[in-house]
Amino acid sequence: MVPAGVAGTAMVLLADLRIAHWPWGWGRIAFSRWLPQPARGLRFIKTLGSGRDGGFGLLPSPSHQGLFCLFDNDDSANEFIVSSTLVDRYRQSSDDCLLLTLRPSTARGSWDRIAIAPGPSVAAGAPVAALTRASIRPLAAANFWRYAPAAQASLSGAPGCELAIGLGEAPLLRQATFSLWRDADAMDAYARSGAHQQAIRAAWQQRFFSESMFVRFAPLSLRGRWKGRDYG
Repeated sequence: MVPAGVAGTAMVLLADLRIAHWPWGWGRIAFSRWLPQPARGLRFIKTLGSGRDGGFGLLPSPSHQGLFCLFDNDDSANEFIVSSTLVDRYRQSSDDCLLLTLRPSTARGSWDRIAIAPGPSVAAGAPVAALTRASIRPLAAANFWRYAPAAQASLSGAPGCELAIGLGEAPLLRQATFSLWRDADAMDAYARSGAHQQAIRAAWQQRFFSESMFVRFAPLSLRGRWKGRDYG
């Protein structure tokens, strides 16, 4: 695992697996922590499930999955995308598969006690991506899920939101959201308004999370297809 505060290049893989490959995908989610994935420069990797249709609800999707990785640098991330048997398996097994490489810009918090150091700022007017994840305190789960649906339902329809998906390591308690935006102004307008602002305020006031992380990224490359749209 990468030491706390070390910068690098992130990779996000989003996949919509064909039905014949669902058992393989479920096995990845259930057992990936015990399945080493050696690769040059790979420091952190998480296999993530998703909500129904790649959304944010409590019902899990049998087909939608995500992969979040952190590498030492751009070369290691691109080498993994081109030559990894895991990435190739996702590509061959999916109707839609999108791969993004990203450079951290701002970051706060941690994931399994791992922090990502901030890097260069995203240029004004340039596309920006965001990853938000949290470990929800069990006694706070009911309150969290009272606020979450309204905030997350408004995300994919927010002006300037190009892509949004709900992700998670475990049902109910270890949740994440990944989104891609036209620019930082559009993302900030969503974050500071409506149901999302109410949910964030409640989360901090009522201490919903035992650990959380928010990272803003500058997208470096997008390759593949997601929900009928071609990228790259």
